[in-house]
Amino acid sequence: MRGFGRPMTQTEVIQAMRRELRKAISQAYLSQIESGARPHMTHATRDLLARFFKVHPGFLVDDAEGFQTSLASDLRVQDAKVDSWLYSAAENSANDPELSRALKDVADYDDSRKCLLLLGQIVRMPGLVDHLAEVLGAGAQPKASREGMARAGGAGQSTTELGGA
Repeated sequence: MRGFGRPMTQTEVIQAMRRELRKAISQAYLSQIESGARPHMTHATRDLLARFFKVHPGFLVDDAEGFQTSLASDLRVQDAKVDSWLYSAAENSANDPELSRALKDVADYDDSRKCLLLLGQIVRMPGLVDHLAEVLGAGAQPKASREGMARAGGAGQSTTELGGA
């Protein structure tokens, strides 16, 4: 505004720049910068404009894609929400210590979102959950097997041990 009581025109900016700094850019170049037709300025132009407008030269540069002004990125905030949900679910699953521990393990992992996305891929792959449970010796028996064992009174035994297939 510089005493005009209104935004300066491009011509006024160029004239004031010549008066104050004894250097200037062309009005056409300033127009290209303002309109976005010229997205990148030279270092000299950026420095000249920064001195004229009395701002840091970095103020005149667009932030890199994905740049965050806050301390936490959107994904970290989302991950924190997922972790909170997992911890809450772990507390609500206290009657199933294995499940509670698994939920806490996922929440404690650096990228719990990645764990859950991977789990989604595993579940969508036919037979992979049962195969991994068998290979890893995890307590994640298929639900039908757990229910069958409970009816047969064989908690802790596999269906094979109970004479099943």
